[in-house]
Amino acid sequence: MGEEPGLDDIWISADGDDVVRLRKWNGTWEKDDPHANFKSDVVGYGLLDPLETVRGMSRNLDIPVGAIARYVLARWATGGSGGLLEIGPVMIHRLWAPVEEAERVGTDEQRLRAYDQLRQMLSWLKLPLDQPDIYPPQAEDRA
Repeated sequence: MGEEPGLDDIWISADGDDVVRLRKWNGTWEKDDPHANFKSDVVGYGLLDPLETVRGMSRNLDIPVGAIARYVLARWATGGSGGLLEIGPVMIHRLWAPVEEAERVGTDEQRLRAYDQLRQMLSWLKLPLDQPDIYPPQAEDRA
């Protein structure tokens, strides 16, 4: 098996389950590769043995290693759509609007304005996390 990406790390077991070979990757990429940060993470995290943690969880929780690995992969792989569900499409559009405008104008000044607007919006969203008592108790909370 070479270093080329592909499906050679996945096969189907006799009982019909997917089997994936975990391996380290030390690929190279161009300096301007738009996926350079992710590729760098793949190399860096590849230095760790994730099964160390998964095996411990398996023992402590009495869940098969493969079930935990499947959960971890599915949870990570769907994180973007999960984030969209948590924030909601209306807020995603509101958060994206300053970025879109800054890119349309194309100046550093407009990008700084967009950053400040996003900072303020995120600060407002984060406020109840930082100060849980900020809102008065609701009627059902007093009952």
